[in-house]
Amino acid sequence: MEITVFDYIVFFVFVGGVALFGCSFWTKGGNNADKFTSGGGTLPSWVVGMSIFATFVSSISFLGLPGDAYKGNWNPFVFSLSIPVATWLAAKVFIPLYRGINSVSAYHYLEQRYGYWARCYVAVCYLLTQVARIGSILLLLALPINTMFGWDISLIIIATGVITLLYSILGGISAVVWTDAIQGLILIAGAVVCALLLTFKMPEGPGQLFEIASEAGKFSLGSFSLTLKEPTFWVVFIYGLFVNMQNYGIDQNYVQRYMTTKTTAEAVKSTLFGGLLYIPVSLVFVYIGTALYSYYTASPGLLPPGTPADQVFPYFIVHGLPTGITGLVVASLFSAGMSTVATSINSSATIVLTDFVKHGRKNLTGKAEMKVLYSSSFITGAVGIIVGLLMMRIDGILDAWWKLASIFSGGMLGLFLLALVCKDIRRPAAVIAVVLGLLVIAWMSLSPLVNEGSPFWKFRSELHTYLTIVLGTTVIFSSGFLLNFIWKKRRETTIK
Repeated sequence: MEITVFDYIVFFVFVGGVALFGCSFWTKGGNNADKFTSGGGTLPSWVVGMSIFATFVSSISFLGLPGDAYKGNWNPFVFSLSIPVATWLAAKVFIPLYRGINSVSAYHYLEQRYGYWARCYVAVCYLLTQVARIGSILLLLALPINTMFGWDISLIIIATGVITLLYSILGGISAVVWTDAIQGLILIAGAVVCALLLTFKMPEGPGQLFEIASEAGKFSLGSFSLTLKEPTFWVVFIYGLFVNMQNYGIDQNYVQRYMTTKTTAEAVKSTLFGGLLYIPVSLVFVYIGTALYSYYTASPGLLPPGTPADQVFPYFIVHGLPTGITGLVVASLFSAGMSTVATSINSSATIVLTDFVKHGRKNLTGKAEMKVLYSSSFITGAVGIIVGLLMMRIDGILDAWWKLASIFSGGMLGLFLLALVCKDIRRPAAVIAVVLGLLVIAWMSLSPLVNEGSPFWKFRSELHTYLTIVLGTTVIFSSGFLLNFIWKKRRETTIK
């Protein structure tokens, strides 16, 4: 079955409708930066919760999880099992903290604890990672769309970026959050429909799906071995715990949403709802990957030989779904990418205003603030589109970008946890701890690039790359805590 005119209609109606809905939040003469960055703190908790969910899901999850489950097992799902711990910490620690200091910036707290250098350092790291993220998402979204529709990859990247940038600028955070909510619903609907169709399309019924998958060990959550060199259950779980603590604790994308609800209780409710919703949805995605394995194992002639694992789901979307459903699922895939890009654009503009332009200045007018938000949104989106185009043309730049991004952002969580635990932290201890942590993160991130025979071969890390953020965060926290303790003892000895 091929894509029909009706599928195109369904796709454009959903995507175009969401974009127009986002643009509808624009109001003439509006020069209120508070509404642009936090929606005036009046958004419904369920909408914010759906936005948090949609921010978490991207086109990477939509295609990556089924692809990983197809070629492997349910090991990637272990990442989701760590979310309850992270959302609980957010509810008990992070949300009350941010709501208490009443700042839309996630990094204002770091300035209070360490000084402006920490806020500036983390804000710059954040902006760099968001540019890399926008480019990566646009490219990874364009590749399957190119496979399914045959459209030019460059055109897809530019068109997606421009459409998302348009409603992000016109509607601010309210447009981003409300469109996220709609896109999240479309995404869930598309995933559930695919899972059901695959289950009941098996030649011998649903039981055959589970029989084939069980024999191949597809439902395994991974090895429970204690080795740190492989993506075992424990390695993936610990990795997920640290990544999700970073997401829900210090990521501007999430922290900004904590400020969009009326009360702290509503912010907690929306965070728990959005975070926990990802668990069953990610389970649906890995199930789709397993179902695809059983489906094409039972009917091997339906899948072209040599199809890469990450292209199996896109192939099924085009050739295995009924007319109309294909358009819906492609729209849900597109929605996943658009929601992530829109979030990055708005949050980056907010950081530029609050952490750089507005910092230390009290005489900035509302109109001037809006000019900063509009221009920084445009620049962020435009640079993200350019990065996506460059990633398409330069071999290996995608991996290189993410290596650099992990190094840039690696020190953020450790620095924040150190500030939470050590109430009297000395600035030199924090600076030295961050430097040590970044050296460890760089060592682990760059070790896979070292070739055998190189003089650096014996110095490479043999730990799985998932543990980079774990070790980097641990080094920053422990070294900062220890150095601060030593200096404190020396000072007490000197005074005596």
